[in-house]
Amino acid sequence: MQDLSPKPGDLEPIETASIDELRSLQLERLGWSLRHAYENVPHYRRAFDELGVHPDDCKDLSDLARFPLTGKAELRENYPFGMFAVPREQVSRVHASSGTTGKPTVVGYTAEDIDTWAHLMARSIRASGGRPGDIVHVAYGYGLFTGGLGAHYGAEKLGCTVVPVSGGMTERQVKLIVDFEPDIIMVTPSYMLNIVDEMRRQGVDPHATSLKVGIFGAEPWTDEMRRETESQLDMHAVDIYGLSEVMGPGVANECVETKDGLTLWEDHFYPEILDPITGEVLPDGERGELVLTSLTKQAMPVVRYRTRDLTRLLPGTARTMRRMEKITGRTDDMIILRGVNLFPTQIEELILRTEQLSPHFQCVLTRAGRMDSMTVLVERRAEAPLDAATVVGADLRTLIKNEIGVSVEVDVVDPETVERSVGKMRRIVDNRKD
Repeated sequence: MQDLSPKPGDLEPIETASIDELRSLQLERLGWSLRHAYENVPHYRRAFDELGVHPDDCKDLSDLARFPLTGKAELRENYPFGMFAVPREQVSRVHASSGTTGKPTVVGYTAEDIDTWAHLMARSIRASGGRPGDIVHVAYGYGLFTGGLGAHYGAEKLGCTVVPVSGGMTERQVKLIVDFEPDIIMVTPSYMLNIVDEMRRQGVDPHATSLKVGIFGAEPWTDEMRRETESQLDMHAVDIYGLSEVMGPGVANECVETKDGLTLWEDHFYPEILDPITGEVLPDGERGELVLTSLTKQAMPVVRYRTRDLTRLLPGTARTMRRMEKITGRTDDMIILRGVNLFPTQIEELILRTEQLSPHFQCVLTRAGRMDSMTVLVERRAEAPLDAATVVGADLRTLIKNEIGVSVEVDVVDPETVERSVGKMRRIVDNRKD
């Protein structure tokens, strides 16, 4: 793989500023954001008043812990535009979640917000190894989902040539990669595997493509998945993080020269780690739920937004700003199986340790009487012998028992049997009856 480390002058001054400079800027911007929310969003005025806090009470970054938390429930209660801090006429664009579990969560952007978002996405693509003039193949979905347009505007801002493919049409994705010879692909990691499978079906050698960097986000994925992808495509696989309620993709991004966790763009977002049960703020280095406060958003500031993502904060390496460890799971996708807490990423890690198994899998939950059970449905690799399924399944079952501490069933199936995705992969299939 090529050395894509940044050259002198590539970085913005704030990316290498001193910690004191960064904290001073954060405190200044945090004061503005709290006042902006309090003065212009009725929900935040009520929530601050109920706790007896005022924006002027935030004299130190640690004072943020006194302010109220925000979750999806608050956004849905104020559906559609009640969380906006500017008149609707000043909102240039609206995005929204799918709303599969209730009302969608709606977010708005002023023209300046969109420019900030594009700037941070450009910074993220550059941190991944992208440079002006690169061709960027965007296979994130376009529309109300923030992935496609976020990637698109950021790549254009950096000075790249954008191929706005969106998701789906996998045969066409491969044709365009072969014909247009992009340098970068932006896509969910699970859909990248589908594209690789399609390359092989078409007789295209994944190692021979032009791709130098894959920027993967929108779902948790492991370092084992990174190694799997990089070995199949001979490119750098870099993690990007974001969520629509806070901005979209580009809240944090890995630096290609270190690949040691996602650098949080702390000049625009202030992070905290909370104990997800007690709500206590945890010190850097301890694992808990990531909570983010926007520092520069105009249309829809968010104060202490509970992301439900589990991670920990670590000192900066490639940049001054703190890193967040790869997301290990979400509080709302944690499986509790007979008293044991586990996440799909833990299963993925163990599958990828098993040579004859592919990364295509699902965790299927069932209930017989009062007893919950889980079956890991996983594909064997095409080159694995048919008669190896029983032995390999038993090996994985033992690994899960020894490493995670719970007994599950394992069903090793033929290639292309497990449901495919063109966006976020559905790792959990819950067939339990309430």
